Amino acid sequence: MPFTDRHVVLGVSGGIACYKSCTLARRLTEAGATVDVALTAAAAEFVRPLTFEALTGRPVLTSLWERGRALAHIDLAKHPDLIIVAPATANILARCAMGMADDLLTALLLARADRPVLAAPAMNDAMYANPATTANLTALAQRGWQFIGPEIGALAEGPSERPGRMSEPEAIFAAAERLLGHGTTSKWSGKRVVVTAGPTREHLDPVRVITNPSSGRMGYALAEAARARGAEVVLVTGPTELAPPTGLHTTQVETTEDMQRALQDLIPNADALIMSAAPADYRPKHQADTKRPRSAGALTVELEATPDILGSLKRRKGMVVVGFALETGNGLANARSKMQNKALDFVILNDATEPGAGFEVTTNRVTILGRNGTQVDLPLLPKRDVAERILDVVEEAL
Repeated sequence: MPFTDRHVVLGVSGGIACYKSCTLARRLTEAGATVDVALTAAAAEFVRPLTFEALTGRPVLTSLWERGRALAHIDLAKHPDLIIVAPATANILARCAMGMADDLLTALLLARADRPVLAAPAMNDAMYANPATTANLTALAQRGWQFIGPEIGALAEGPSERPGRMSEPEAIFAAAERLLGHGTTSKWSGKRVVVTAGPTREHLDPVRVITNPSSGRMGYALAEAARARGAEVVLVTGPTELAPPTGLHTTQVETTEDMQRALQDLIPNADALIMSAAPADYRPKHQADTKRPRSAGALTVELEATPDILGSLKRRKGMVVVGFALETGNGLANARSKMQNKALDFVILNDATEPGAGFEVTTNRVTILGRNGTQVDLPLLPKRDVAERILDVVEEAL
């Protein structure tokens, strides 16, 4: 087991998501890890140290000035196999990005910069979208930090359609398990993975487009999950409202042809291609140079097919290729036909008419079909969990 006889430091900073960290501390301890909890002063206002002591069986440190432990941050930093920061608030991320060491947790993180760090951001959605936070996340990712989340969902102030909610304890536990279990021997280490996400747009005129309701969440979840496993990830995304993930390269495209060109440049060096985008299948045969006024009356538009991206790409031998099939009827038959016609290794089938699955939702229910005839039916799950299940299957084929 990855956690047996391992030393994990759980850093808890001051956010309402602190209550989830209690569950995470218990899970880590039950899995066999020695868990030392470092609470910031703000975190101790949400959850008392005694709670973590009861869950881990270990004393909890809250200050650089612990009686008899003047060098507590140095002691903690000597031998941790993994440092988890959950929740990782905007404040703690900013202070760590600046290299500050003004409390126990930041001093620990600065003193042990060579240890793997897994952070679970949690904050107001506007704070997460702020360019300052994006810059801090990018700086920390460049120093080797790994991130999980944040997710879309209810925040302390109410519902939100933007990222900000801390990932669930089980998801953080699973990410930590992969980091400890894989280490430098991860099957994903050094692998180049290309993921597509979101819709594409085809213009009728400068202001009107043909598109679809894809949010891009499934593709972004796949890109982030592959990055967390140690892969070198490039995300090719159409227009979405999602913040670009940290720690990977993002290429923005608009049309289906743009996506095709971007992939043609990336595929020769890729080990895996995951086509979770929903590119437009049709475009206007003629695009107007100026906006057509509504007063002109009825409009008839002649459409033509957009490029067949999967059918046109020259793939590297041995590359694993995953396609998605969003269907509204005859799903299994259509998905198997797509797998054969496009020479895919796997097809991820989901039903666009099923509540909680498909477009513009945070969950999905899919069936994973393999070229060798395998079929895995998943229940309705958060899209990040679906991404992990898909990557488990891809990992076996790498």
